[in-house]
Amino acid sequence: QVQLAESGGGSVQAGGSLKLSCAASNDIFRRCGAGWYRQAPGKERELVSIIGSSRSTYYAESVEGRFASSGPDTQNMVYLQMNNLVDEDTGVYYCAVRTWPAYNRCAVEYWGRGIQVTVSS
Repeated sequence: QVQLAESGGGSVQAGGSLKLSCAASNDIFRRCGAGWYRQAPGKERELVSIIGSSRSTYYAESVEGRFASSGPDTQNMVYLQMNNLVDEDTGVYYCAVRTWPAYNRCAVEYWGRGIQVTVSS
């Protein structure tokens, strides 16, 4: 079983930046890449970004140009740099490793517990 743990969330004013981190208990990010999801109050969980096993990336249209995924590093961590944050970016952010056919060849499903990001204007 793989454990994923997010960190770096918090409250920020609109226009500010936050950097989320996700630590894995083994080298699964190197083999399978990583994804970031978020869930706003009253809304369904949505995919924000993927960094694939070959380091190719995907971004949701709503965050394209503002967010950047990176990693993994030698500490088995991946990151989500979030810039120019807006109110709509508020939510619980989850790190995950799943099957994304265009980005990995893994048949897995692991999720972190999530971390709160609150953007206020």
